[in-house]
Amino acid sequence: MRRKQVVCALVVVALIGGVNSPVMAQVFPWWSYDSVLEEIQDRGTIMVGLGLFEPWSLCNDDGELVGFEIDVANKLASDIGVEVEFARTNWTYIISSLIAEDFDAIVSGMTILPSRNLRINFTAPYNHTGIYLVANTAQTAGMEMLGDFNSSEVRIGTRRGASSIPAIRNVFPDAMIELYDTDTKVLDAVVAGDVDAAAAFATTGSTWVEANPDTLHLPSEEAFASEALAMGVRKGDLDILNFLNGWIAVNEANGWLEQRRQYWFEGTEWHDQRATDPDVIAACDQSFL
Repeated sequence: MRRKQVVCALVVVALIGGVNSPVMAQVFPWWSYDSVLEEIQDRGTIMVGLGLFEPWSLCNDDGELVGFEIDVANKLASDIGVEVEFARTNWTYIISSLIAEDFDAIVSGMTILPSRNLRINFTAPYNHTGIYLVANTAQTAGMEMLGDFNSSEVRIGTRRGASSIPAIRNVFPDAMIELYDTDTKVLDAVVAGDVDAAAAFATTGSTWVEANPDTLHLPSEEAFASEALAMGVRKGDLDILNFLNGWIAVNEANGWLEQRRQYWFEGTEWHDQRATDPDVIAACDQSFL
């Protein structure tokens, strides 16, 4: 215990004295220091990991990525003075891929969860969303309240690895959960009646109902869960975390983030950017698996 106190005191003295982390790494071999932010600047690109979640990220008819997070990542890269490179990632493995250094940061509307926070560090929230229930109308006739879906006879579909899973378990603990790899497969399942209802984020639920008015409906206009969304980075590097938090603070203050949120989550102008070609949609889904 005495030795640990002495070492801690030396570290504090060194930091107060202005000794930087690379020097500390030479004095204390166990003091690891890898500045992702410096690597990004030296490389000239920031590598962003993201999953496929409309309208956070989606493909247009050219197979190119558009969406709220694409705007965020592009501005983030511009403000650093580098290019952005997107790593399309299977959501189930996106945290493991970040830890494995396949990319620099997760910029993909990731919900802050304690279980995730044990593995990676989160920035301050820069967006919030709700989770809504979308139901197959024929199969849920007479079920007029959200509480009606808390039954062992009800099957609710959602994305594999998504934060909607613990939310469903919390609100509908008796219901069965069916997992799918993409939002497209979740939608297909609820339209086909393979599940009675599905969990959908933000505007996705109303978009599904709009496209399938004879098959789907929203049992409630209110979200059954709300979540705070943040960027994710590897543990141990305060430089990138500090920069991203500062970037979020600046772009909240100047209104840029709010303007982008209004465009992607409150308006419908972006709808004509969505891919409509079935082959393009299928290829887009596959590129994230």
